Amino acid sequence: MANDWRTVSLGEIFKVKHGFAFKGEYFTDEPRNTVLVTPGNFAIGGGFQTGKRKYYNGPVPEDYVLKPGQVVVTMTDLSKESDTLGYAASIPDDSTIWLHNQRVGLLEFKPAIPASPRFIQYLLRTHEYRSWVVGSATGTTVKHTSPGRIESFAARIPSIEVQHAIAHILGTLDDKIELNRRANETLETMARTLFKAWFVDFEPTRAKMDGRWPRGQSLAGLPPHLNDIFPDRFVESEFGDIPEGWEMRSLDSIASYLNGLALQKFPPESENEFLPVIKIAQLRSGNTTGADKASAQIKPEYVVVDGDILFSWSGSLEVEVWTGGRGALNQHLFKVTSDKVPKWFYYFATRHHLPSFRAIAADKATTMGHIQRKHLTEARIAVPPPGSMERLDATIAPLFEEAVSNSAESRALAQLRDTLLPQLLTGELQVSVAERITGV
Repeated sequence: MANDWRTVSLGEIFKVKHGFAFKGEYFTDEPRNTVLVTPGNFAIGGGFQTGKRKYYNGPVPEDYVLKPGQVVVTMTDLSKESDTLGYAASIPDDSTIWLHNQRVGLLEFKPAIPASPRFIQYLLRTHEYRSWVVGSATGTTVKHTSPGRIESFAARIPSIEVQHAIAHILGTLDDKIELNRRANETLETMARTLFKAWFVDFEPTRAKMDGRWPRGQSLAGLPPHLNDIFPDRFVESEFGDIPEGWEMRSLDSIASYLNGLALQKFPPESENEFLPVIKIAQLRSGNTTGADKASAQIKPEYVVVDGDILFSWSGSLEVEVWTGGRGALNQHLFKVTSDKVPKWFYYFATRHHLPSFRAIAADKATTMGHIQRKHLTEARIAVPPPGSMERLDATIAPLFEEAVSNSAESRALAQLRDTLLPQLLTGELQVSVAERITGV
């Protein structure tokens, strides 16, 4: 019952320890298993995200090596809305050695008041706590909080048994989301590897020419029944040798790249009838939390749904499968569709050219680099005949569709978690009811 809860300051539960100022001379782009935890590792709304890793190749003080399950908070935020300031995350249990960097605080729990670290992590996602941290932040362009501000927040907490129960319910949902994320990493790696081998490196044709893939035998990633799909010789093209019978096609000839609308011109009809606006920020976060609102009456082709391929062609160039729910396509984003090739094909074909597109954008003498439609025409990919594509689709499409399904499930789980969290953390919802709702 909520009546059994008591009010304490967070400083009675834990101390916030500052991170270490690791020397910039040891930062490296070369992948290593020693990685600095930065504000970029905190998801909007709380929780840990891998993001772009900041590798470190220098001496490490033992006291600043983080352990799986430890709770950290972000002390600095560069965004206009302080998107992640003060949010908490748990260090993942993986093969990475995560380092306690400056601008990140580590919660060191005190013995006087029993507390579940995972429960506390969820407490640091509540609206009341966030309002306290953001409202007391210092700085303009860069927002800062401090250990003292965090520790002075007055929180209501239940018994340790109830803390563990709440943490278990919410944590089980987060664990399933994490399992889906890891599964999707594997699925995408498999599909991307096959795409590159088949349509970029032409490995099956080379294997047949070298005698490494006799009829009736398997090749890595290729069962015997696909042997006759791949030619056993190359032919010349203006773009280099390609498998016989295949064709080099431009991206804009195999798919449609629909640019979004200037959605500020399409305001919502009412407070309750709208579509969230999908901009580059939403594409990168994978959800529409805090997004602008637009009319729900825009043309259907500008409505984005789960499974759509979105390509930000200006600013931060990204290609993603959208699974953040219905939304409205903003300018500077392409929605990519096709009735000529499978979805996975134009997704990986576009991603294949992303490094060159980013290089083009980086060379622009403007504040916001971008590509033009002519670059879609210049970007080519080898395309097999329709009959062969249909049979190859049967191999890759299930991997792609499972990943989309996993992402959609994770969004639903996140919505359920975010609905239950404030009710559980205030005692409004009893643990037994939440257990029935979630099946945990």
